[in-house]
Amino acid sequence: MLKSVVFKEWLKVRWFLVILTLIGVIAAGNIFLKVQHYITFQEANKYWYRILFENVQYFRYLKLVPLLIGLTIAVAQYIPEITSRRIKLTFHLPINENKILLLMLGFGVVILLISYAIIFSIFFGLSNHYFAKEMVQAAIISVTPWFLAGFAAYFMATLIIMEAIWKYRMVYFITACAFISLYFEYSIAGGYGPVNLKLSLLTLLVSVSLLFSAYRFRKGEI
Repeated sequence: MLKSVVFKEWLKVRWFLVILTLIGVIAAGNIFLKVQHYITFQEANKYWYRILFENVQYFRYLKLVPLLIGLTIAVAQYIPEITSRRIKLTFHLPINENKILLLMLGFGVVILLISYAIIFSIFFGLSNHYFAKEMVQAAIISVTPWFLAGFAAYFMATLIIMEAIWKYRMVYFITACAFISLYFEYSIAGGYGPVNLKLSLLTLLVSVSLLFSAYRFRKGEI
């Protein structure tokens, strides 16, 4: 039964996963095409100087990619459940309702982990090829909140989609926008170092928010 639920989720998101991951890979590749261009025409030492002392962030083109992936996977996974009321059928399966919801949520998290791991690995590998260890470390610290934002956006989007009442959806949406903005505060490269752990904990805290709106949805609260 659980395998059937997982397979159903896979059918909904598989093409979105492939296309979005490909977009992320292209975005990462494009970053280093630009890096190669700058190194070729400005010389490596001059480009490194701009990164180190003028806060030129070569990785900035990656900023919204994880957010886009997280939001799209949430929409692809949960909108069909709501618009066709398929979630009602899911709740009638001989499995605990919360267990099913957590399975769906866990599947989405695994899908995002796979996508992000591919993109991150390419970014990390190419960064090490072009830059010194310290510069790569600062870049990793800076892009970490963007990947965390992708997870947070996924969790908040599921909360909003599963909410049955529009006025609450609007409240959740406004709250989500304010919350997600925390991951995108302007900073120098490596500046997010002191808060990345806190952001990770906050992301974990919102990970089960789906259960609240799903409870209201299946109980038919209005």
